[in-house]
Amino acid sequence: MKIRAGFHIGYECKHETPMLLVLNVHPSRRVDLLTEQALVFDRPIEAWSYTDSFGNTCSRITAPPGLTTISTEFEIYDSGLPDPVPEDALQHAINDLPDDVLVYLLGSRYCDTDRLADFAWKTFFKKPPGWPRVQAILDFTHKRIAFDYQKADPLRTAFGGYTDRSGVCRDYAHLAITLCRCMNIPARYCTGYLGDIGVPKDPNPMDFSAWFEVYLSGRWYTADARHNTPRIGRILMATGRDATDVAMSTAFGPAALKRFEVITEEMPV
Repeated sequence: MKIRAGFHIGYECKHETPMLLVLNVHPSRRVDLLTEQALVFDRPIEAWSYTDSFGNTCSRITAPPGLTTISTEFEIYDSGLPDPVPEDALQHAINDLPDDVLVYLLGSRYCDTDRLADFAWKTFFKKPPGWPRVQAILDFTHKRIAFDYQKADPLRTAFGGYTDRSGVCRDYAHLAITLCRCMNIPARYCTGYLGDIGVPKDPNPMDFSAWFEVYLSGRWYTADARHNTPRIGRILMATGRDATDVAMSTAFGPAALKRFEVITEEMPV
């Protein structure tokens, strides 16, 4: 299966503003690209790339005053298979986890494990460890939060999502990640493209999507608390501890978002 994806994002800056961008396809998916994927700017801007501590491909720019539009469009191969459901995947003892995975057991900016640990242990301790426990967390989170674009809040933490009971895909991810970490299951935040492939078309404008991954049986598995069902055609952009690490842009000065269009669609055979 082939997928066409991309975006047009515009920022208006009052002054020269350094920015960090996390808008490239993740290195693990670049082998699947059928066309080049590169960031294009509608003004003369020097950009240079680097790899962050989580293995994501990032870009650094200095946006000039005024409106700057950043774009990309590409085609990518996808297996067309839904996310795997690893029902027999096992949970590791903490002593058996790789060193680089341990950070995904810790609390972070949006994943306030200290506020949900007691609840998590009371609620999920009796669930069999491994994927069955992850699935119980997915089921709980999916029911706990009502999806509502109007309730998006960039300051909301996992505990906020738990108490507010509404939010967007990042809120589902943060709450489920936090509950997993409370139960000693390493979990990391993911962002990327997820089109309406194999499901009814969402009437809302296309957006980037947030999901997460859990570390079981020696590898990372996709988990999605918002949809709570295997989906087709995810295109990973970045992973990190939470939304802080994978923000599509970080501006070191005022930068107003003026344009936001995302494209993700299956291409005809």
